[in-house]
Amino acid sequence: MTELRALTPHSAIPEQQAGRDRNQKRLLRSFLPELVQLERQLAEAPEQVTTTVAGEVAVRDLHLPIYRVDLGSTRDDVPAVLIVGGVHGLERIGSQVVMAWLDSFLARLGWDDHLNALLEKVRITLLPILNPGGMYLNQRGNPNGVDLMRNAPITAQDQSAFLLGGQRLSSRLPWYTGDPEQGMEPENLALESVIQDLLPGRPFSVALDCHSGFGWQDQIWFPYAYRRRPMRRIGSVMALKLIWEQAYPNHHYRFEPQSAHYLTHGDLWDYFYKQVNRSSDGVFLPLTLEMGSWKWVRKRPRQLLRLDGLFNPLVPHRHQRVLRSHLSWMDFLVNAASSYQNWLPEGDEESMLREAAIMHWYRDNR
Repeated sequence: MTELRALTPHSAIPEQQAGRDRNQKRLLRSFLPELVQLERQLAEAPEQVTTTVAGEVAVRDLHLPIYRVDLGSTRDDVPAVLIVGGVHGLERIGSQVVMAWLDSFLARLGWDDHLNALLEKVRITLLPILNPGGMYLNQRGNPNGVDLMRNAPITAQDQSAFLLGGQRLSSRLPWYTGDPEQGMEPENLALESVIQDLLPGRPFSVALDCHSGFGWQDQIWFPYAYRRRPMRRIGSVMALKLIWEQAYPNHHYRFEPQSAHYLTHGDLWDYFYKQVNRSSDGVFLPLTLEMGSWKWVRKRPRQLLRLDGLFNPLVPHRHQRVLRSHLSWMDFLVNAASSYQNWLPEGDEESMLREAAIMHWYRDNR
């Protein structure tokens, strides 16, 4: 595992590529084309983009980098947006959505004065492929068989779903939490180092983690997953939901706490939410985009015959639709973060929105 290191723009790309022989490059093109595409994308990125390596994962004779991409203000007192993809190796569409948004964003930097001005007020950091080893092996967990979303040191306060909520029986079964005595996996330690470097001390920050594989509808989940009681800043989540719905009244997302569906052990964003908000006076809102993959399977049932068909749209036109359908949401998060003073509630307004959120999302659990 490499440490997070400061590199000049794009220097991480040729450094990584130079260490690969012809056979390794062929393997990456065959089994991890997303990494090849990302490296090409970053090598051609404008000067405003800085690429570093947050960590490396060994898979057989390959060393796969976990790239960190930064753009925007370098000041510590501006709000931040963290976007993560590829936590589960089977859910390639998560990384592809992050990369599609980055591609759109970078293309606009060449001519969009508004976008360049926006970057003076916000910091954007992306980890497009957090689990390159799992993606290379075409499996949910990392190369150790650990489900990275069940690996944080936090335990469900009530009965979790059997197996789905996290299990310690075997790494050969899905949703394996890993050995608690070993600590978090290298990929999660890389994410933790980025969070510790990026978020503490900022007045506002928001994270978006892109997943697929659950439900008929695209959903925006927020903490908690380890308990059914509301998070402390639930009023801020309600405020964000309201300004999104005012700006995009015809949206297709369903906003819910993850606990509305099931409880899990070891949820990363529950852990980081507590960690960041405990050490900072600012507000940190971690969100998960859960793309509803069941509708892809319903429209093309033979996808069930392929493991990746459970988690990804395989028909080209449907795949393209998914890649473009989340661009507005991700643009909105950047704009909302940069203008957080105009909508983030405080005092009585926060209390009022908290009560509204509890009535809306938790009234059956009170």
